[in-house]
Order: sequence, then C-alpha cells, then structure tokens
Amino acid sequence: MKPAPTTYPVHDLIRSRWSPRSFAAQPVAQETLNQVFEAASWAFSAMNAQPWQYIYAHKADTEAFQKILDTLMPGNQPWAQNAAVLIIALAKTQYDNGQPNGAALHDLGAANATLFLEATALGLHGHVMGGFDREKARRDFHLPEGLEPAVVIGLGYLGAAEQLEEPFLSREKAARSRKPVAEFAFRNELPEAVVAV
Repeated sequence: MKPAPTTYPVHDLIRSRWSPRSFAAQPVAQETLNQVFEAASWAFSAMNAQPWQYIYAHKADTEAFQKILDTLMPGNQPWAQNAAVLIIALAKTQYDNGQPNGAALHDLGAANATLFLEATALGLHGHVMGGFDREKARRDFHLPEGLEPAVVIGLGYLGAAEQLEEPFLSREKAARSRKPVAEFAFRNELPEAVVAV
C-alpha cells in the first residue's frame, strides 16, 4: 500500500487509491464488480445523460479477456495480463437526440473516478491505461459510430510488487507525487506565466 503523501488533509479513501501494476491471482466476484459499476452509475453527468458504457471480461473469460488484452500496447500487456478483470471504458459522444455531447469524455472520467473510489473501499485496485489501440478495439468489439473507447482499466486485488520485472518493479516501488495545489488552482484568474504558455 502506498497512501498519498498529501499536503492538505483529504479522505483516506482518496489517499489510498493508487495505480499498481501488480495484481494477485484472486478473482473478483461478479457481485463485487456489479457494486463497482453501480457506484460508477451515480457519477454526475451533463443533462443526466450518463454517457458511459463498459465492456469487461474476467480473467476466466479467456477469449474475451485476451481480446481486450490484445488491444493494449506492448508496454502494458506484461503486467495487465495478471489483472482479474479488464475493462474498456467508452463514452457516448452524442445525446439521444443526435446532438453532440461535449461533456461525454469528462462525464466518463467522473464515472471512472467514482468506480475507482468504490473499488478502493472494497479492497480492490485498478490501473487506467491510455496506451491501447482504439481502432483495434473498435473493430474487434464492433463499436458503433459515436461510441468512443477512452481507456482500458485493469482491476483486481493487490499483488506483491516483486512479481513484476523491470522496468515495472521500480515504478511500482517509486514514491508517489503530485503537483502542488498552487500550480493548478488559481483564485480569480490565471497568472500571466500560465497564460503565456
């Protein structure tokens, strides 16, 4: 476990959420996974459109799990193959009336964050991966126009870091850090240095 070294006090659930690459062999019960998705469903969304959809496979679902794994970039596959569940997170980029939903990816991110907090509360950990072949995911899962594959999530129980090979072992053991609040939250207006970038 690597609780976040925060400057300001935040909820332990947030401090405890992190993105390991090492997963235990223990499967995730379907009921537990349903609870995690239920949490995602209660995220906020523009016009209450709830534009998120998920395609998932347990490791025991060998063919479907492998199909998701095969969309990942080579740098993610060696450790992601040990996740108990792989999930493709998708955003519906249009409202039901056909108008574009400019908040769809934002709202999917909110659902993912809510999903992760519930997962953390249940003793699960997950890792979000942007490194995957979106076109392959579209083809292999027959995604319709307007359904955008955004990220792949590896989810499971935490495993021993030592089961990882380099360079993943060093990354797993590295200290966690974030930008200080003063670098991204500005009262009243952006500073000139940020505007000039």
